[in-house]
Amino acid sequence: MSARQTPLIDGTQLHTHYGASHILHGVSISIGAGEAVGLLGRNGMGKTTLIRTLIRLVRPTSGVIRIRGADHTRTRPDRIARLGVGYVPEGRGIFSNLTVRENLVMAARAGISGRRDWSLERVMQTFPRLAERLKHAAAQLSGGEQQMLAIGRALMTNPDVLLLDEATEGLAPRVVRDIWRIVGEVRTTGIASLIVDRNYRSVLAHTDRCVVLEKGRVVLEGRSPELAGAPHELVRYLGV
Repeated sequence: MSARQTPLIDGTQLHTHYGASHILHGVSISIGAGEAVGLLGRNGMGKTTLIRTLIRLVRPTSGVIRIRGADHTRTRPDRIARLGVGYVPEGRGIFSNLTVRENLVMAARAGISGRRDWSLERVMQTFPRLAERLKHAAAQLSGGEQQMLAIGRALMTNPDVLLLDEATEGLAPRVVRDIWRIVGEVRTTGIASLIVDRNYRSVLAHTDRCVVLEKGRVVLEGRSPELAGAPHELVRYLGV
């Protein structure tokens, strides 16, 4: 397989437990260079666990995690982050006692190839609302602004792939539109992504391919335009 064909992230037959609870049951998922992949499923089906397993915040019981073809099943999360993997966690995970600027600057580094496409200036251009609040404590931001800050912070690492967990959860409709606009802009830059969100229509509109989980198993996957054209399949598993 050529370097171009090798997935950026490739999880194969992943099983994950929380104590005695078996959460992931042999899940396989891959994200290619520049590819946007949606991850769908009802609450409690294993989506967040899968993302956290791929970046080793949760240790898989069995299975293999490869990044650019190399086995990283036992690599520490901080080292995985330095392999070009950006992460926007559910709940945002910002540092509330730091200012907006401090949250962004502390994450700044060159990408794995040495490029610095995402500078503080570029993030400010992409998120003008953050530019107006650079000196504000992150705790003073609205929920939507905090989500923008979380995405901006991940972009400051100049990632090759961005894992976005619950992109718009709990946000006002106007802010939701802003977030999806930003997701679309990031996609055009060539950064690959794995996107979790409850609005399956928006996920399908912003991805090339989607994977659906039910009780920790992949029950449906396919090209996003094809799934959008057959919504009855999604209704079956998402209950929407």
